Order: sequence, then structure tokens, then C-alpha cells
Amino acid sequence: MNLFIAALAGIVAFVVAWRARRRGFPARAVIVSPRQSTVIARDGAVRSVQSAELTVDSADLERLWNPTNLENLARTYWRFLSRVTLGLIRVVYGENERSVVLLVRPLTLLRFDSPEYVLERDHGKVLWRIRDGLLVARAGRGCGLLSLDVRRQPASAAENKTRTLRIEVEVANFYPAIAAGFSTPVYEATQSSIHVLVTHAFLRSLATLDLADSKVGRLAPPHDGTADAQPGEPPQKQTQPEPQPPPGPQPESQQKPEPVSRNARR
Repeated sequence: MNLFIAALAGIVAFVVAWRARRRGFPARAVIVSPRQSTVIARDGAVRSVQSAELTVDSADLERLWNPTNLENLARTYWRFLSRVTLGLIRVVYGENERSVVLLVRPLTLLRFDSPEYVLERDHGKVLWRIRDGLLVARAGRGCGLLSLDVRRQPASAAENKTRTLRIEVEVANFYPAIAAGFSTPVYEATQSSIHVLVTHAFLRSLATLDLADSKVGRLAPPHDGTADAQPGEPPQKQTQPEPQPPPGPQPESQQKPEPVSRNARR
């Protein structure tokens, strides 16, 4: 079944990438991953870094560059994963976890802790720590991590109307069950290859600038007139000064009652 899902994801990812090259999008995504983007250590730990450079109109970048859209970018990754597998793989949200399941919860492929965020002026990062799942070797539970990293590149003299973002999807210290149960070459020919293909398709899809709305909204601005903050700058709550009573004696209806002791009984 895992091989079937992997093959299906690979076919759909190829179609998505092909369509992305033919259609005009508001941004341009170019894959810049190194040739050896996946490295397997002697103890079986996998590190894979897939990267892209996204060229965006400066006005669009100013509109999108805020903490809320960092969280939305994370949600966009999970949405793409579900779409690329035609809904066979979906993400289930728990109070303190995220589970990537195959159709139903008992078939949990990967289970993560709640995301951790890094917010800086020109850099944002979302990190999920991998707990366990069918794709994780027993000895590697609680060791791996998945992260989404986006960095705003310094503007050059030639960039007047556009800016460049570097976006990386990293899997680190991951111990695959396929490699432990079969062999490393089997893992490289199946799960690893499909992961690279799907991740590249996801990075190319970001050229649409179509971000999904987060299901949690942890970084969403409060609905109290607070202005959006830039990454690394917490939103500043704007409060109105408390109205002061006019000078002189107050009518009895406007006088404040004496404070009541907490130990008093009603």
C-alpha cells in the first residue's frame, strides 16, 4: 500500500509540476536543491533538504510577509500533500499533535508534535518534531524533525519591483522504517525519491501565492484593531485611554462603589 501511495503521489506531483511550467503565475519558483540533497548517515539517519527560490512582486511580498502567513504556509504544505495523493493521505489535528494518516487514524504514517515557530524580520521557520508512525523505524521514534524555512533575500540594485525568497523543506535525523525493514537502496528507490519529487512540486506550486488558511490560527492577529506585525515583532495592542470623570463632586449614580473584600460572603 505504501508503494501504491508513493507511486500515485509521484504521478500527480509530475502533473502539477508540468502544469506549473505551462501556466502563468504571479510569482516564479525555481528549484535550487543541490544534486545530493538527501544524505544517509552510517547509522541510518536521513537528512533531506529541498530548496527553491521564489521571485515575487515587491508589493505582493509586503502584503504576504507577516506571521499569519507563515502559519498559513505550513497549512499549505499539508493541503498540498492531501491534494497530491487525491485525498488518500490527510492531516488530522489533535490538541498537541499532527497526524498524517492514510484514510483513517489507525493508519498513521507520521505523527508530529505541535509546530514550533521562529519569527524574525527577514526569516521565518516552522518546525515539527516527529514522534512516531508507520514510516518511522522503532529505534528512531522521537528523533526526527520536519521544517519549513523561508528567508527574505537582501534586495539588489536590480530588484526594484521584485524580491526573492529562499524556501527550504528539511527532514533531519529521520530513521525510515523501509530502510530498517528492507534496505537502504529500497528506501532510496521508493520513499526517498517520491519525497523529493513531491516536495519539488510543492515548492513550484507556491508560485501561485495561494496560501491555505490555518486551521489553528495561532499566529493570527487578534480581532481588536491590532495592526499586523512583521516577523520578529509581536503585535502591539492598541488601547484607548480610560475616560476620566469631570472635576468636582459626582452624582451618586456615577460614584464608584467601595471595593468588596474577597473573603466577604454574598
